Amino acid sequence: MFHKEGYKIIVISLVIFTGLILVANRFLDKNWLFYLIAIVLGVLLYLVLQFFRNPERTAPNDANVLTSPVDGKVVVIEEVYEAEYFKDKRLQVSVFMSPLNVHVTRYPGGGRIAYSKYHPGKYLVAWHPKSSTENERTTVVVNTDKFGDVLYRQIAGALAKRIINYAEEGQMVVQGDDSGFIRFGSRVDLYLPIGTKLDVKLNDVVKGAQSIIASI
Repeated sequence: MFHKEGYKIIVISLVIFTGLILVANRFLDKNWLFYLIAIVLGVLLYLVLQFFRNPERTAPNDANVLTSPVDGKVVVIEEVYEAEYFKDKRLQVSVFMSPLNVHVTRYPGGGRIAYSKYHPGKYLVAWHPKSSTENERTTVVVNTDKFGDVLYRQIAGALAKRIINYAEEGQMVVQGDDSGFIRFGSRVDLYLPIGTKLDVKLNDVVKGAQSIIASI
């Protein structure tokens, strides 16, 4: 139900919430101020729980499709030069995640991890054009049967201060499996071969492991 990366924060939040409610109950009458404090704390706790939720998803497990690696909205579809791994032109599809989205990252396709690298960097807003090359980020390449090498990049945003990446080079992975987590607002870029048939358009809302990004 909740992602393991959030266990510590959830426990701390519950302890703080309970402690503050007990203190308020001890020193305040059950008046409007007590109830206001309780409501504010309840909303904050709800947001923490929402952020670290990890709904069970069943991927199509189909080599002929690539699924979205994250929940969010498609904000970029364009041909770009990918300089880190391919060093040629690729079709970029970017999905932006708000703090309210599920922030679990999932493998868009099954195969072997050909490349996995972490890059420290800045914390520009996730929709900034230079965020994909200047922000803190991880780059992962999955060698798939039908699409060849598929690169996805986890990018930290202005609020995201930690990227978790589970992909290890040489590892065999399954489409839709948990590949990492990004704390707070951020984005993920997919780099696909030029000419790939896309099943999404700009501003589409997508779900990780379920929404089809591309197909053959």
